[in-house]
Amino acid sequence: MLRRWLVALGGVALSAGSALAADEWKDAVPPSSIATSLPNGGDPGGIRKWLFDRGLSYSFVLTSELLGDVAGGMRTGAVFQGKLETIVKADLEKMFGLRGLSFFANSFQIHNTGGIRRDHVGGFNTISNIEALPTTRLSELWLEQSFGDTFSIRFGQLAADAEFFISDNSVFLMTSDWPSITAQNLPNGGPAYPLSTPGIRLKFDPNKQLTFLAALFNGDPSGPGPEDPQIKNRYGLNFRVKDPPLLMGEAQYRYNQEKADTGLAGFWRIGFWHHFGDFDSQRFDTNGLSLADPLSNGIARKLRGTSGIYGVVDHQLYRPPGGDKDSGISVFSRAGISAPDRNPVAFYLDGGIVFSGMVPGRPDDKVAATFLYSSISRDAAALDRDMILFTGMPQPIRDYEFNLALAYQAQIVPGWTIQPAFHYVFHPGGNIPDPNSALPAAIKDAAVFAVRSVITY
Repeated sequence: MLRRWLVALGGVALSAGSALAADEWKDAVPPSSIATSLPNGGDPGGIRKWLFDRGLSYSFVLTSELLGDVAGGMRTGAVFQGKLETIVKADLEKMFGLRGLSFFANSFQIHNTGGIRRDHVGGFNTISNIEALPTTRLSELWLEQSFGDTFSIRFGQLAADAEFFISDNSVFLMTSDWPSITAQNLPNGGPAYPLSTPGIRLKFDPNKQLTFLAALFNGDPSGPGPEDPQIKNRYGLNFRVKDPPLLMGEAQYRYNQEKADTGLAGFWRIGFWHHFGDFDSQRFDTNGLSLADPLSNGIARKLRGTSGIYGVVDHQLYRPPGGDKDSGISVFSRAGISAPDRNPVAFYLDGGIVFSGMVPGRPDDKVAATFLYSSISRDAAALDRDMILFTGMPQPIRDYEFNLALAYQAQIVPGWTIQPAFHYVFHPGGNIPDPNSALPAAIKDAAVFAVRSVITY
């Protein structure tokens, strides 16, 4: 199998000079697709172009990774993981004359030999944003009705991380993901990869600089129960609609985004979330006693709702002459806070710097350094101290998880990139006990080497 892959990929690289020149065909494929490097544009029968002309387009994205925990964590070792994403879009106005109506669906075929974060490192900050249990899963499935260029309504099965709380400058990185503050605090991780849930989203664009988003999701993509949420909703077909809802809103401001602009590009976001369900106190029972107290009834106090606010910034520091918004040197950051009494993570911050097209002779390559920091909530840490007080037994006290990562993304041909990376994780899991240690010792800091291949067709 490996030999067949190498032969196929080698053929792709050798055919880079035979890209299809027909300008009318290029809109049928993603902006950067390996199809443009294949004979006849990767569409020898013309079927893809024929479907596109009639309103239907499709694409595939194959992401493959090899990751190895070489030191620390719960145990060292390597894993292979992959995700084949299938994307289908339909312009229903072109197909059936339904003005302003479009359709979207995507699915994942997830395959791996284990998860580097789950099975080896023991952390919760993202190391690889494709890590998930192996399965074939429906992700999003929605209709969108647009009213001119200013307003649209999207409804169906949605993923919040497709539009909310994201940084454009970081999306190519393995660590770019739904932030830990929402993944850890919302029921079953919230509506984000690899899960999604029914919802409705409103979008208002008063001009090219401003966008306002609001969305109401079913608040639990998997439902109650002790099983892993990805097992409870194994194929993405639960379509739950009766759970307490999750409300999200975001305001966006952007400038110098066009190719013809010469100023430094910027994109600012500020948003919030509110979940209307009940949440367990991180420290106290229903009688007001610490859950670590021997007199406690062991039933956590229920607190109504949870909320958070966040901000995101993408900003260009240097724009080379003739460069676009993604060229040169850029920085990014995301930050969020949430109540410490009902959430395990109270504060989140990530950020980084990206050098794009700065390597001589490699205009499409990128170099990046990034970090992720999640602070365990005050009440969760206090419960650990209570446990030591009442039991007299030493144990780690949860505090934070901090990740550093370095990455280089090289374009082999348009639509195919290779990204080697190095990750170092401080306090995996927020300084929790190592389940494989006979002593009450925290999981050791972990070092992970990784390489990612992404092929878009």
